[in-house]
Amino acid sequence: MQAMIGECVGTMVLIILGDGVVAGVLLNRSKAQNAGWMAIATGWMLAVLFGVIVSRSLGGPGSLNPAGTLSGIVTDAIPWQAGLLQIAGQFIGAFLGAVLVWLNYWSHWRETQDPSLKLAVFCTSPAIRQPAANLVSEVIGTAVLVFVAGAVNKLATGPGLEPWLVGSLVWAIGLSLGGTTGYAINPARDFSPRLAHFLLPIPGKGPSDWGYAWIPVVGPTLGAIIGAVIFGFLAAK
Repeated sequence: MQAMIGECVGTMVLIILGDGVVAGVLLNRSKAQNAGWMAIATGWMLAVLFGVIVSRSLGGPGSLNPAGTLSGIVTDAIPWQAGLLQIAGQFIGAFLGAVLVWLNYWSHWRETQDPSLKLAVFCTSPAIRQPAANLVSEVIGTAVLVFVAGAVNKLATGPGLEPWLVGSLVWAIGLSLGGTTGYAINPARDFSPRLAHFLLPIPGKGPSDWGYAWIPVVGPTLGAIIGAVIFGFLAAK
């Protein structure tokens, strides 16, 4: 249960800071409006960094990502009972984080006319909507995340360094691979805030695009398993 609590609170911090920077860049009359992709990618890097630190300080593993936790279950690195509790915490924490972002930007939803910008605060959408290509992009991005994170975990010299390296990895993925789909690379990061968008009374919000929602869940799940299996195979050589 302590690991679940750590993952819940850490993922909440991840979404507060990650969705928060997107809100600041996209919503009308925000002082950060139009700060651009670099601000968003950097904000998410810091969101991962501090989310991992918070999770670990509270007894969690600092995964913050159901796809990564599932890959640990598949490769027998995490007991399935503990893994499922951590995944539940991640989804709950992501929902709570999205609600707090909604509250923080309370005055800006009505000022923003474009429903797609409001949705983009909470969840991802593709630059070019081609489901097969979008799925492949999420698979590749998450496979890179899990593969390189495995290397970081194996070689990092000290517990204080690993969160910085993983955060920097997410920053690199955002800058290099994220322009296609917005790089969910994390089912909880997309699904729970999308659910919050669906449930919350956001003025003029429009639909939550559930037709696309399976891609940032299935893609990261497949990618995480692929990345973990390949790293495990190569590292065992």
